[in-house]
Amino acid sequence: MAENGPLAGIRVVDLTAMVMGPYCTQIMADMGAEVIKVEPPEGDNTRFISVGPVPGMSGVFVNVNRGKRSVVLDLRSDEGRAAVRALVGRADVFIHSMRAKAITKLGLGYDDVAAVNPSIVYTNCYGYGRRGPERDRPAYDDTIQAECGIPAVQQQLTGEPDYVGTIMADKVAGLTALYATTMALFHRQRTGEGQEVEVAMFETMASFMLVEHANGAMFDPPLGPAVYPRTVAPNRRPYRTKDGYIAVLIYNDKHWNAFIDAVQPPWSSDLYSTLEARAHRIDTVYGLVAETLAERTTADWLDLFRELEIPAAPLNTPDALFDDPHLNAVGLFETVDTPHGPVRFPGVPTWFSRTPGKVRGPAPELGADTAAVLDELGLGG
Repeated sequence: MAENGPLAGIRVVDLTAMVMGPYCTQIMADMGAEVIKVEPPEGDNTRFISVGPVPGMSGVFVNVNRGKRSVVLDLRSDEGRAAVRALVGRADVFIHSMRAKAITKLGLGYDDVAAVNPSIVYTNCYGYGRRGPERDRPAYDDTIQAECGIPAVQQQLTGEPDYVGTIMADKVAGLTALYATTMALFHRQRTGEGQEVEVAMFETMASFMLVEHANGAMFDPPLGPAVYPRTVAPNRRPYRTKDGYIAVLIYNDKHWNAFIDAVQPPWSSDLYSTLEARAHRIDTVYGLVAETLAERTTADWLDLFRELEIPAAPLNTPDALFDDPHLNAVGLFETVDTPHGPVRFPGVPTWFSRTPGKVRGPAPELGADTAAVLDELGLGG
């Protein structure tokens, strides 16, 4: 289906739904893989969860399922399961997001699939890993955010526990499933061995959160709680300016000294002269910087920070990203003609000199490719 991209020639049988798994396979499709999305007769629920030009083609679904082929199979039937096994025989990757009991009951567990195709890379996308006591629990982004500590961290910032305003757990786990699957493909390329891969949202997000928050709790004995103080400082927020807001992090000593020399704030002190000293008083530092930034306009501060090469940015809305000059200059957005009109996709964020990715086409209508795929397998009516 796709003749270019680093995954050209890879065929993926995709039994995932919602966002975690489909986001993983969306990127695989962008990178040249042929992704065959197997849907139940009623379709992936994501088809119906947000606005779209026609029923069953919501914006979320269209974005994370672009460039795929849709095959409708009833996996409760012998014919449906036989068709999946036929697909597996010609595939490189099998990926699903069912709970372990459900996929095993269908006769599509790893041992079943590997018996058909021993070199298959078989990726499980779970809420909780099978080796733990929570293995059979369902999971969604909100519940995983809660269990991995995101609302608790937000509470330290705002006083109330909150989810972050994006489905972070789904997307981080989807990216993790992507790298795990492609690593297994790399191993197979070197050795010829297929294998089973497991990616669980809870374990993924616990690891993600503890990158910085593990901090002093990692040591034996612990040197402090599991928290990175800078990120939960109450004054860590976009700074109010004379006419709006600005985001800026005056962090290392070079940036700090340049800021102090240029602005000469009255509170300048040796107490804040080194990164280590500032780290120990980080909330106080944020508060003092806030007092100073309130004195000039956003444009004035942006001009100064860019002159001093201090990282700073205006506060964009998601809508504003579509008109961002930098994103448009690098060609992030790709417009694709679809049966329901043009769609401007946020495209591939990575760049390859020899095997570039791209949006391979629109998202499929439900079951649009069933007849063609079954014919290719010799199972057509």
